[in-house]
Amino acid sequence: MMQSEQIKKIIADGLSCEAVHVEGDGEHFEALVVSAQFAGKSRVQRQQMVNAFLRSYFDSGELHALSMKTVTPEEWSALRG
Repeated sequence: MMQSEQIKKIIADGLSCEAVHVEGDGEHFEALVVSAQFAGKSRVQRQQMVNAFLRSYFDSGELHALSMKTVTPEEWSALRG
């Protein structure tokens, strides 16, 4: 079973991120990923980028479910007001 900190580290190691927040109960996780690398990408493309780093964990069943919000630093700033 994976922990939130493990998922956060995998994402941060694979993608240049301004912020990564992951919360979950051991089976279902929610992530917020803020990265300039998302600029010009669709929501689906952004999620595919993140999922690529976690693919082996999904395939092995170690990671069951991850919902995510993927935003650029500019979008994150606007969301926070």
